[in-house]
Amino acid sequence: MKDSVAEEHLYLAFSHQYRDSIFPLHTSISLFLLSYCDCKLFKVFLVPTGEDVGDPCVTKNLVGDLEVHLISRCQLPVVVQSCSLPAVVVKDDKFCRAGLSVVVRHIIQKTFEADPSKKDVLELLGFKKTCLKACAEVSQWTRLCEISIPLAVERFLTASPEHCQAIPPDILQFERKLGEPVRVHNDDKIRRQKLQQQKAGAKAAVPVPGKETTEELKTGEVHEHPPSSLELSVAFSKLLVQEASDAVNREAPHIRRTKTSDLPLLDHVFAEGLYFTVADIVLLPCIHQFLVSSKKQGKNLVDLPLISSWYRRVQEVPGVKKAAGKCNMELLQLPELMSAPEEQLQDSSSVPDELEEDNEDSHFIGGPRPTMTKLMENGIEAKFSPHPCPSWTLDWSSLPPAVSPGEGKMSRDRALRKQQQLNNLVAAVTKLAKPGDVIVDFCSGGGHVGIVLAHMMPSCQVVLIENKELSLIRAKDRSDELGLNNIWFIQANLDYFNGTFNIGVALHACGVATDMVIEHCLRARAAFVISPCCYGFIQNTVKFKYPRSHQFKEILSYKEHMILCRFADQTAVQLPPERRLIGKQCMGLVDLDRAWAAEEHNYSVQVISMEPESCSPKNNMFVGIPA
Repeated sequence: MKDSVAEEHLYLAFSHQYRDSIFPLHTSISLFLLSYCDCKLFKVFLVPTGEDVGDPCVTKNLVGDLEVHLISRCQLPVVVQSCSLPAVVVKDDKFCRAGLSVVVRHIIQKTFEADPSKKDVLELLGFKKTCLKACAEVSQWTRLCEISIPLAVERFLTASPEHCQAIPPDILQFERKLGEPVRVHNDDKIRRQKLQQQKAGAKAAVPVPGKETTEELKTGEVHEHPPSSLELSVAFSKLLVQEASDAVNREAPHIRRTKTSDLPLLDHVFAEGLYFTVADIVLLPCIHQFLVSSKKQGKNLVDLPLISSWYRRVQEVPGVKKAAGKCNMELLQLPELMSAPEEQLQDSSSVPDELEEDNEDSHFIGGPRPTMTKLMENGIEAKFSPHPCPSWTLDWSSLPPAVSPGEGKMSRDRALRKQQQLNNLVAAVTKLAKPGDVIVDFCSGGGHVGIVLAHMMPSCQVVLIENKELSLIRAKDRSDELGLNNIWFIQANLDYFNGTFNIGVALHACGVATDMVIEHCLRARAAFVISPCCYGFIQNTVKFKYPRSHQFKEILSYKEHMILCRFADQTAVQLPPERRLIGKQCMGLVDLDRAWAAEEHNYSVQVISMEPESCSPKNNMFVGIPA
């Protein structure tokens, strides 16, 4: 194990304890993961959500062998006070990680870095280390695991008996998910092996080699039932860090010649498919509390056979029962249940009804002209305000090298275009900012905007928010080189930032992210300077529906608006000039819709073209000011 590991502080919310869990459930999940990983790298703080700090002994039986401290929210580091918990920060540092998915992934990575022998812990991150990496706004699966199911269970536990008769829709959605066919990166090979097993009439699974027995003796856990299918054999061989091919035989020639379309589908073993991941860790404390409460209420779980099987199977994973014991989770022993008829689960869909209806036909016929003509007939055309300072530029030659975007691996031409983009945003922010203002660089990437602003405006506090860890680490390295003291770094999805600020800025916020940034600014009554990007990725989500403004909604349907969004991406320099012009007009219309939507919240918003327009194919810029 590595010796020199910087101490990090983990802050967890604490509202109350109920039975064998600490609430909110995000806290129980974090503590369970620490126990499962046997991780002692973090100094853990519970932060009561009420006024009183509470009794330090109240949680001693629910945190295993971890040392836990209770502090009030006002004692939190200032950067953490701007975030929803859980959150992790290096002691005396300004780099914060916030939100359940970001924090649990960080715990896993730090555990492996400190002890590279814990390969089973690293495997929790799944194929290509992407499990729960996508933010909840764009990934329905992340949203279900990170937000929907924990909240649904908390509501279920606190509801009066007459209001908790039905199974929460989000729990039913998980049941439905477990019934869907599994897709994994090597599924063709495994499906052929399953076909061979079926043709051989195999009744029992291929036995997993003897290493499993050794692991069970180490952990004190013995599987009550051996794997009963090829999927289970593959899954548990993976858990024991064995190659899946060790657990199955090479397929026969006639099996190898079988068409892919004729191969049997794979069944779920764990939450994401065949392999045990951090998604199972996140869901277990939630589903456990739901099952315990349901059992106490005498509810029949006949409608949840797949969840019941998953719950039993997770208990067979080496280390799970031990971690549950440390956290005082008394796991239930559930009976085998028959699968429910599929129609019983139809109420739960993996896509909200309105999204299904809107996304039925994503293949649009024809170009944008009919939609543009429809808007023109109603007096709506793309409008661009004059640039307030078209010739303003930073003196890049006089700035320290670490301020310039050219310090990265950009070509000279690309670095020049990035400087031109920054000239536009910095000029607009400079006109809006006052000493003492807090400026938030949303979707900051490597910090090109935020670092320039922090260097140019030492009297302002700059906050960089970015979901990608490596990009934010690069930004912090540049900041450290410059010795900046007025800058914070937050690795989080936008929804986990709840601090107050005066100006929001974003350079090329992708797709719906532009609307998320605008929403944050509206909620904070902050001015904003935003350059959108990736119009083609815009689509209805749980929180955002298109068109955005009242005027556009009265004229365009969702599908007509999507036509504008798709063609707004047709602005690349290699395209014919006429096509680029149409793309620019579509960009202007999409952004006019956004501007008018913001003006409905008592803002004054201008849509401006950056100067020079050649600085980027996506050269629109909003400047919004609260009235």
